[in-house]
Amino acid sequence: MRRRITRAKENQMAKYTSIGGQALIEGIMMKSPEKTALAVRCPDKTIDISYLHGKDIKERFKLLRLPVLRGITGFIESMVQGYKAMMLSAEKSGFADLEEEKKAEEKKNGSALLNTVMIIGTVLGVALAVVLFMLLPRLAVSGLRLLFKTDFTPVVRSSIEQLLKLTIFVIYVWAVSLMQDIKRVFMYHGAEHKTIFCYEKGLKLTVENVRKQRRFHPRCGTSFMILMILISVIFSTIIQLIFPSVYNVAWLWVIIKILLIPIVCGAGYELLRVCGRYDNLFTKIVSAPGLWLQRITTKEPEDDMIEVAIAALKACEPAVPDVDRSVDERDGETDGAEE
Repeated sequence: MRRRITRAKENQMAKYTSIGGQALIEGIMMKSPEKTALAVRCPDKTIDISYLHGKDIKERFKLLRLPVLRGITGFIESMVQGYKAMMLSAEKSGFADLEEEKKAEEKKNGSALLNTVMIIGTVLGVALAVVLFMLLPRLAVSGLRLLFKTDFTPVVRSSIEQLLKLTIFVIYVWAVSLMQDIKRVFMYHGAEHKTIFCYEKGLKLTVENVRKQRRFHPRCGTSFMILMILISVIFSTIIQLIFPSVYNVAWLWVIIKILLIPIVCGAGYELLRVCGRYDNLFTKIVSAPGLWLQRITTKEPEDDMIEVAIAALKACEPAVPDVDRSVDERDGETDGAEE
């Protein structure tokens, strides 16, 4: 009997891997194959529920449902939809009003110089990102080649570059996590993961059941970013093996890396789907770096944050459940995964 229940759980996990979410400003967005719902904690402590409408482009063009292509379009759509959701949550949570008050106060004080400084800072920030993630790794490898007076193999060159990118990325995420507003977003991120885990296990969506679940999920966007970096090593190595002289032309190498981004996104999406659907040695190894980084990008949520996550998931839950959720009700109360 126990074995039957375990198999049922595995089947449920496979069916529920299509549900995902995103942490917002004082809220959470949940998306199922049927609809996308936003739950936001308002200034008066109530939870506002709203929906993002519009069909996915993959539904209109069947070609975009093919492997890799669906990952590219999905990434673009998630970025656009995520931005809309973030702006909507800022408005409903009152965060946008606070920003407007700050701007009005700055304008009142005649802070034209401050606005100029902010624009310059934004431009410099973009330039710094390009330098850190594209030029610095390239220059570092060149410096090491001169220092050791040897020419590294394509695998070594790509590994060093991606290791530097990964290090810079982790330091950046850690630094951002120290900001109070971002820390709250990361707490909502943890609530999102825990709630999805609870739903996937077929447990009743209560604060108590959600609290028991892990906050590290293999299908998280954090894991996706790590997978993109790891996959870049493979693609970069292949290109260097086929066209060895390309790496020596810095500007051409940067252009190639930019052109590879969509392909890397598509491949990363497919690999993330595999990690979300299967639990074996391979998926555990692939998921390990992303799960580790989620110790930074997710925090233990407060109960009111879990309530928001539950509200968001219930709002997007399929109208007709395709799994008998009572299977896990019998033994699920003691099966919550602890960290």
